[in-house]
Amino acid sequence: MKIITGLIIIVSGAMIGCTVSKNVLFVDQLDLTQMESGWGENHINKSVDGNPLKIAGKTYERGIGTHAVSKFLINTGGTAVSFDALAGVDDENSKPGTVEFKILGDRKVLWSSGIMKQGDAAKSIHVSLKGIKKMAMLVTDGGDNINYDHADWINPRITYSQTAPMVSSVIQKEYYILTPVNNKPRINGASVVGANPNHDFIFRVPVTGKPPLKVSVKGLPSGLLYDSGNRSISGKAPAKGAYEFLVTAENAEGSVSKKITIRTDKGLSLTPPLGWNSWNCWGLSVDQKKVKAAADAMVSSGLADHGWTYINIDDGWEASERTMEGELLANEKFPDMKVLTNYVHSLGLKSGIYSSPGPQTCGGFQGSYQNELSDARTWAKWGIDYVKYDWCSYGQIAIDQSLPELKKPYELMRKMLDQADRDIVYSLCQYGMGKVWEWGAEVGGNLWRTTGDITDSWNSMAGIGFAQSKSSAFAKPGNWNDPDMLVVGQVGWGPSLHPSKLTPDEQYTHISLWALLASPLLIGCDMTQMDAFTLNLLTNDEVLEINQDALGKQAGLISEKDGIQIWMKPLSDGTMAVGVFNIGTADGTESFNWDDQPNAKKVTVTAEELALKTKFKVRDAWRQTDLGEFTGSFETNVPFHGVMLYRIITQ
Repeated sequence: MKIITGLIIIVSGAMIGCTVSKNVLFVDQLDLTQMESGWGENHINKSVDGNPLKIAGKTYERGIGTHAVSKFLINTGGTAVSFDALAGVDDENSKPGTVEFKILGDRKVLWSSGIMKQGDAAKSIHVSLKGIKKMAMLVTDGGDNINYDHADWINPRITYSQTAPMVSSVIQKEYYILTPVNNKPRINGASVVGANPNHDFIFRVPVTGKPPLKVSVKGLPSGLLYDSGNRSISGKAPAKGAYEFLVTAENAEGSVSKKITIRTDKGLSLTPPLGWNSWNCWGLSVDQKKVKAAADAMVSSGLADHGWTYINIDDGWEASERTMEGELLANEKFPDMKVLTNYVHSLGLKSGIYSSPGPQTCGGFQGSYQNELSDARTWAKWGIDYVKYDWCSYGQIAIDQSLPELKKPYELMRKMLDQADRDIVYSLCQYGMGKVWEWGAEVGGNLWRTTGDITDSWNSMAGIGFAQSKSSAFAKPGNWNDPDMLVVGQVGWGPSLHPSKLTPDEQYTHISLWALLASPLLIGCDMTQMDAFTLNLLTNDEVLEINQDALGKQAGLISEKDGIQIWMKPLSDGTMAVGVFNIGTADGTESFNWDDQPNAKKVTVTAEELALKTKFKVRDAWRQTDLGEFTGSFETNVPFHGVMLYRIITQ
């Protein structure tokens, strides 16, 4: 295991400025960058949206505005006397929100507000901290899983018996690398590729190994050619049917071959899409230069050699006006979209774009409303391979939230895409409304968002990922549940980026869970700034193989006890992928790493849980190591908010 060490400052009672009394420390004087917020940014003396703090009609001058789920761990040093504050739901919520405030201390719940809702008067908090070494401020969503929870801490302060200590704790944060280097040739990616007959076809053969590598392709159907320069197969897809070809890769370490099948009778996206999307790093500041740089980085970093394919432009590319004929143009940030997509294709990659069925996109740009066929044809003319279709302003058009109204714009665009004479993967983005997983395939979607937007916090990522069991039965080749993009690496939703706020263990959980869920994997970071840890996260071929398995089954939750969840995904070769996750307990006490240590839990995984009656072998997917043969059960240690990901092979 390789360790990459960096420094992070952990909130620990460091004072900034002066307090009213020498023995009182106001929480807003601490480093609030370490305070987790479910959405947006925390603000001092303002709400999470930057407005005056206002609870039940009363305005407060001092406090912290945050968004549930919110967490803040403070090192009180064991010398604090008490914590005092008011707490309540901010009046600015656009829809009624419910929250629960908690004060924790040394793994115990010291105080709880009970469920609070918008309009409730602020509750007074006075909690003894005598003997408490660490306290935590926690705001939950009240158990409703509704993302409208703007919460305020009013005048939160810690009182000490003597002068408040000026303590600053800096600890080591270990970005540990698990995936070993493999110099032997390996052919990665999916074993099956979907296409429609006689449409343009492009497929980059993903191969890794110590260079120089010799890659050959035999048995391609008529109309397709292999280009050794960019390792891509292109041309016109063959007639309806299944076509198997052989890829062989050789280097000084050995030789390997793999059969890959082109299916022109099963539709597109027969395995979950792997690629990049501009939103989580660039937001509306995306431009042609950034997208071209992402494509270059996909190749130069080696990601393309592990099967990563799509370069997707999200919102912010559209011109403010259409042509006289109604054609949608790109704005000045994208001088020539056709040239850009041609460049992406020249690398053996695929190009994606974004729109909305409403008059405007989420960012206020031109949507596709009443121009659906024109836009589909424009995208086809540009060479687009993927479209994300985001509900946004269509809420102003829809009569109500009935299923026919939810389906209507997506059915319409599906018909238009079918007339565009190009293979375009169709991504429905409408945040899970109307249980879209039950009808997304019916309206022609290849993938559909099952949830609201993700952020780089544990509660956002885990709250989304571990809630996906409800949709698992509806995932299959060509139709995927989408719990949103990846939040690893440098992210920021605009021109200012920051390292993901997920800890290393949480990032391993993120990638492992999304792989088990057969989720589309769309990188959300700036790929030109990827460090070794992030690149390693995204290039473990045994983990990606779980995601890209041709059987197309989504993992389900098979066991949950004492903060440990076990998820299992059946694979096409008869083996199974199993993830063992340490997610913490429901009362919130295990939402924090009280010891600043890995805090691993010993877990016994039983054959009964896995529905096995015979001996079985266990392989660690991240470390790519065989652990041996077991009967009845095996034990593992799972780090705090971390995961152990296994492949189980029966005898």
